[in-house]
Amino acid sequence: MPKVSDDRLAARRREILDGARHCFAEYGYDGATVKRIEESTGLSRGAIFHHYRDKEALFLALAHEDAERMADVAAEEGLVQVMRDMLTRPEDFDWLGTRLEIARKLRTDNSFRAEWMARSAELEQATLSRLERGRQAGRLRDDVPTDVLVKYLDLVLDGLITRLASGQPTDDLHAVLDLVEESVRAKD
Repeated sequence: MPKVSDDRLAARRREILDGARHCFAEYGYDGATVKRIEESTGLSRGAIFHHYRDKEALFLALAHEDAERMADVAAEEGLVQVMRDMLTRPEDFDWLGTRLEIARKLRTDNSFRAEWMARSAELEQATLSRLERGRQAGRLRDDVPTDVLVKYLDLVLDGLITRLASGQPTDDLHAVLDLVEESVRAKD
């Protein structure tokens, strides 16, 4: 039997993730049934679950991918820039509505919570590192502990996600993000 190349395996995983992302965006976590994931990816359940042990593992792979992308932006440009990107390019974040359902799953499913928290730690660490660098450079206020600022920004992020996911208007949210950014900066 011929061996499948690493490039082909990576392309197949990408195909699965792209289709699953669309399915989760359209139907939410619970509504993204295996049948719907099959339809969205154009692949059989065997082909999908050859690469991911189950729907939760597939969803967590997407969450990990997004956390990595957001962590990269947060490390270089800050968490507020991640939020600005969400406003400017909502199509890149179209599956965030599932975050509302995740909150429920986090409360009721201990193993899911552990996996989710481990994957989310990257974004928090990137934000913390950037804020620490900003504090050392004198750009960040020093009257509030850095970990408190991380929690503050995380709460703003959650609120933005909720607003976007529920289809509320986004008018003037750039001005709100300007205010958030100003609130963490050092005063002259």
